[in-house]
Amino acid sequence: MAMKMRIGLGFDVHELTEGFPLIIGGVSIPFEKGLKGHSDADVLVHAIMDALLGALALGDLGSYFPDCDPRYQGSDSLVLLTQVFKMIHAHKYQLVNLDAIIIAQRPKMKAYLHQMAEILANCLHCSIDHISIKATTTDYLGFVGREEGIAAQAVVLLEEVATTE
Repeated sequence: MAMKMRIGLGFDVHELTEGFPLIIGGVSIPFEKGLKGHSDADVLVHAIMDALLGALALGDLGSYFPDCDPRYQGSDSLVLLTQVFKMIHAHKYQLVNLDAIIIAQRPKMKAYLHQMAEILANCLHCSIDHISIKATTTDYLGFVGREEGIAAQAVVLLEEVATTE
């Protein structure tokens, strides 16, 4: 009997550094520091991609877009997300829902969460009510609390697309 539902979990973290833009969930956020990475370092989108790939046991983000490959230097993570979504679709699955959390001491994310959800719903070809993006701090504990980095976690539920036979 074929599996009908699949769950995936993703996690990512990037260093906050001066001289880089801060792009999270496809949204450019004004801040004195940005996320350092090989691509645009969109920590939220990276966690989502890992969750999507993990749900279908397709490996991880680095397997498809390695940070040692110059083709992906400065890549827009939303473009990569679109490629991952095409892989999911090719395996005959669709997104049921996404639940994600951004972990950052600063800047505050609340004003950007709805815009992130709209962008992600568009990329994932689903209704915005299937997307939940939240944010939290670590109450000044750890590398996030010291504002050295930002992390994100994502969980996705995929459903096999019904075929008519």
